[in-house]
Amino acid sequence: MSRPKAEKASLSNASARLATPEDAAEIARVLLEAFTVIREHYTTEAFEVVTPKAEVIEGRFAEGPMWVAEVDGRVVGTVSLTTEPEGLYVRSMAVSPTTQKLGIGRLLLEALHEHAAGTGVTRIFLYTLPFQSGARAMYEKNGYRWVRDTTADEWYGVPGLEMEKIVGKENAA
Repeated sequence: MSRPKAEKASLSNASARLATPEDAAEIARVLLEAFTVIREHYTTEAFEVVTPKAEVIEGRFAEGPMWVAEVDGRVVGTVSLTTEPEGLYVRSMAVSPTTQKLGIGRLLLEALHEHAAGTGVTRIFLYTLPFQSGARAMYEKNGYRWVRDTTADEWYGVPGLEMEKIVGKENAA
């Protein structure tokens, strides 16, 4: 499936903010838009996990903060965090296909990193798919590094890769 053409948008009219439960339907829309164009790389179960319904997203607000990115008041991106024993886990990072490659992902990561700086956590980690070279490059530009490949047995039949960013006092040395 080909990607839709990018809207005429720029970071000058984009912003990121903490999401509220009222944003759940828009977050669900962005996740569905972003992952539908790469649907063929997911098992049915994995696709359901990355494209939760608004009701599921509403329940996730109790698990950690979520952000949305907006361009001219329209939600075009989202990311969320949960606290895990291994550090802060980046969950549900997505940018609408029509606004990818405009810096929206970086804007969301900046908001997430600002939040993380106030937590005292020293590690932020995420999982992505090997074929998503643009996403991997964006994460690397924002200080993330490859940790390991993951097997299909680890995540709903889809192989992937783990990335991390070390933050805090240990990183400053």
